[in-house]
Amino acid sequence: MLTRRQFTNGSAAIVSGGLAGSLIGAHLAQGESVHFTRRLPIPPLIDAAKQGNAVKLKAASGRHAFIKGKPTHSYGYSGPVLGPAIRLRRGDEVEMTVENALDVDTTVHWHGLLVPGDVDGGPHQIIKSGGMWRPRLRIEQPASTAWFHPHLHHDTARQIYMGLTGLIIVDDGSDTNLGLPRTYGIDDLPIIIQDRSFDTDGSLLYDRAPDPQTIQYGSRGSTIIVNGVVHPVAQVPCSLVRLRILNAANAQNFDLRFSDGREFRVVASDAGFLSASVTMNQLRASPAERFEILVDFADRKPVMLETGPDTLMGIFGAVSPDGSGDFVSILRFEPTPAVGTVRDFPARLVEPATADSTKAVRRRQLVLDSGICGGQRPTEMGMLPGMCINGKTHDLARIDADTKLGTLEVWEIVSIGMAHPFHVHGASFRILSLAGAPPPAHLAGWKDVVLVEDKAELLVAFNRPATREHPFMYHCHILEHEDAGMMGQYVCA
Repeated sequence: MLTRRQFTNGSAAIVSGGLAGSLIGAHLAQGESVHFTRRLPIPPLIDAAKQGNAVKLKAASGRHAFIKGKPTHSYGYSGPVLGPAIRLRRGDEVEMTVENALDVDTTVHWHGLLVPGDVDGGPHQIIKSGGMWRPRLRIEQPASTAWFHPHLHHDTARQIYMGLTGLIIVDDGSDTNLGLPRTYGIDDLPIIIQDRSFDTDGSLLYDRAPDPQTIQYGSRGSTIIVNGVVHPVAQVPCSLVRLRILNAANAQNFDLRFSDGREFRVVASDAGFLSASVTMNQLRASPAERFEILVDFADRKPVMLETGPDTLMGIFGAVSPDGSGDFVSILRFEPTPAVGTVRDFPARLVEPATADSTKAVRRRQLVLDSGICGGQRPTEMGMLPGMCINGKTHDLARIDADTKLGTLEVWEIVSIGMAHPFHVHGASFRILSLAGAPPPAHLAGWKDVVLVEDKAELLVAFNRPATREHPFMYHCHILEHEDAGMMGQYVCA
């Protein structure tokens, strides 16, 4: 495995050899203006229970101005970009109707929802261009922040890059009991962070067939967007505010902090609440990870949310315009005179379901290799490298693992070449160890994504069925790696 220093040196060698191409544009520049004047867009909220637990989504092309005054071609769910936030309540059964008005096939994966394989929305549940899909989702899991996005084999990265992303709020009433902020769009804000590259006319830059280096390191854009726009400002009450943070980037790890160094409290990660809040002043979020944090704006002082360089990626992870290790501002918060309803941090949260590794029925090792390990695949640009898990690129016709419903397994994930955010469909897991050490407190709850820098041990709970016709996926969530074959599939019966 490459160490971080070796990776950095190797990256520098690539750049000095003139092979970096568009990747050198991975410096997430602040853009032409550093003025934060554009109001943070808040995706509309669909409360499924208030409309008969029937939700309709339409995936379609549109026009959206990521950069103010420069509208461009985009994809969105029931809108020009991104999608609505959908509130689902534990115990309900929801009929989802997804219409595909794109000129390409797609799927919709309910990332973080624990549902059977035939409604999971993976690459086997294709929605043809002009077609429709009507899955019924039974919501049987604790409160959490999930999301939905395409999962079409070989075209996931581009479709998400074009704008197909939406938030899901699973509600079981616990945040009300805990006295947490929950007024959507006021003191409970969705924060969807992505990085994108734009041409001078504001159009998105993403090739249908990415070059080999983009596949190797993932697409890393030149500008950071929040909720689909550059340099937004959010007005918040002068009290506690809950931020539901989603890293929806193709590959970039975001290292988040506030410009004044203020502390915040992490109260939840991917699959639900922690047992107690964790006080932090810097938080790394890898692609597809979600965190809920509480921030106190009672001092009424404006503050910037910043992100720093992706230190795991050497030169390719720089975020400042000059390629240095500086942080850049991505979102401005401006407290208003309004006083919010929540002033105090909760002493305790929700004790996660127990996880007993002694009850694991087997142990598996999965090696994620970002080298050219699985031959090549044909594309519009010719033959491009494949990426592997355990020496094999993904095959929709091959089942890689058989698991038993209601059991636990220990999965050892090994990353080779670089750090990989690892995701499992249809299951949640507890992190037993990261590089041989216990996980930090904010990663100690149930999750479905883990950033593996070298090795991680996971205790995976298999509680949803999946058949050979509709298996679950497990894969790297660097989207170009996923599209290139760093994905396997398993059945659960």
